Amino acid sequence: MKFVLVLCLFAAAALADDKYTDKYDNINLDEILENKRLLLAYVNCVMERGKCSPEGKELKEHLQDAIETGCSKCTEAQEKGAYKVIEHLIKNELDIWRELAAKYDPKGDWRKKYEDRARANGIQIPE
Repeated sequence: MKFVLVLCLFAAAALADDKYTDKYDNINLDEILENKRLLLAYVNCVMERGKCSPEGKELKEHLQDAIETGCSKCTEAQEKGAYKVIEHLIKNELDIWRELAAKYDPKGDWRKKYEDRARANGIQIPE
C-alpha cells in the first residue's frame, strides 16, 4: 500500500513539473503592451537582439514550446496572457507579430490557428 501511495506522489509531482513556472503570472501585461519601449525590450530579447530581463529570459526559454503545444504547459493565467498578447500584436503591432511568427513558426503551422482565433474575436488582419 505504501508503494502505491509513493507512486501516486511521484506521478503528481511529475504532472506539476509539466507546467511552466507561475513565478511571473502576475506580471502587468497591459503596462508592457501600452509602453512601446517595454514591449520592444521583450521583443528584442526573444529575437536575440538585446538583453533579457528575468521575465524575458523565462519567456524566451519556453516560447517555442508554448507555440508548438498550444500553451499546453501554461498555467491558466499564462494561457489567457498569451492570447491577450498575441491578439494585441496582431491588432496593433502586426509587423512585430509577423517577425515573431517568422522566427518561432516559420512553416506557419500555428500562426493560422492564432490568427483565426483573433479573427473570431473581431480583429481584422490585413493581407
